[in-house]
Amino acid sequence: MMQYMTDIHLSSSQKVTADDAKALLVEAIAENLDIEHACPISRSTYRIADLGCSVGPNTYTAMETIIEAVVQKYQSKGHLELPDFQVFFNDHVSNDFNTLFVNLPREKQHLAAGVPGSFYTRLFPKASLNFVYSAYALQWLSMAPPEIGDMNSPSCNKGRISHLNAPDEVGQAYSAQYAKDMESFLSARAQELAPGGLMAILIPSSKDGNLPAQTSPGPYIQPLESSLLDMGNEGLICKDKINSFNLPIYSPSLEELQTVISDNGCFDIVRLEAQSREYGFLSTTEECRAGLGSILGSYFGSENTDVLFERYSKKIAGRSRNVPDDNSCTVGLFILLRRINH
Repeated sequence: MMQYMTDIHLSSSQKVTADDAKALLVEAIAENLDIEHACPISRSTYRIADLGCSVGPNTYTAMETIIEAVVQKYQSKGHLELPDFQVFFNDHVSNDFNTLFVNLPREKQHLAAGVPGSFYTRLFPKASLNFVYSAYALQWLSMAPPEIGDMNSPSCNKGRISHLNAPDEVGQAYSAQYAKDMESFLSARAQELAPGGLMAILIPSSKDGNLPAQTSPGPYIQPLESSLLDMGNEGLICKDKINSFNLPIYSPSLEELQTVISDNGCFDIVRLEAQSREYGFLSTTEECRAGLGSILGSYFGSENTDVLFERYSKKIAGRSRNVPDDNSCTVGLFILLRRINH
């Protein structure tokens, strides 16, 4: 299974949304961290994992925010002695961990370790973590639904590279793949988090009432898709290759997210709320390439990808970067889960 990193060059709107979540994160820890009963697992170590960390700097800021909030909680309870903090930075095996560790803040408050691998599988020993964090990584599926790339399937997504404006069958295939992946994610974390441990997730979500086919990772999909189809029509890329390609990205609805968490049965939803901002800004070429260049390059080749983003740049030239009025925007969800004591 594949897991794609959330690159250092997050779109500006996603970065703003992540920054807005910091206050929610601090407040959630202050209100829900149970020091007396749930942590630390070892009296000397508090363990945190950032799943889908990429290469920074957003992960550094998030980890410091979590640690500072935990320290404040300890101090508020009159604890003079603090545990050591250990942070595990996780992303797929091709992530640039060298860059990640070279740029770690010198004055960091934690011990650091890298854990390569897909977060849709087990990564840590049982009950070894106190806190799990993941920001804008779980919109990446382990794979695009196989049937939508099958030319003989009724769910074939011919002429599109996402579920935006696709038939209902395509949206349903994405939704089913999301539910399967999220169950794998929750089941793995349920084994790794100690009873009472917390997990904070930031994830893009579709607006209430929208069908899967009405939402998208952002309006950059349309000019990217158009550029790719133009290259197919001009014979630069085989049309069948384009028709078999689909981005493994999905933004679930609030109802979908609640359902999969409930069905898993290992976590209480302590807090779940939409952030005030919508994001759907038209990405710059650099932002789009940072987020999608790797998967496009591995499928279509680096030379074709260079041409693709040149065309993308021309298509978005002069367009407004404001959030559009249509349904292509998503909202950021902040979810805090607590591992149930069984």
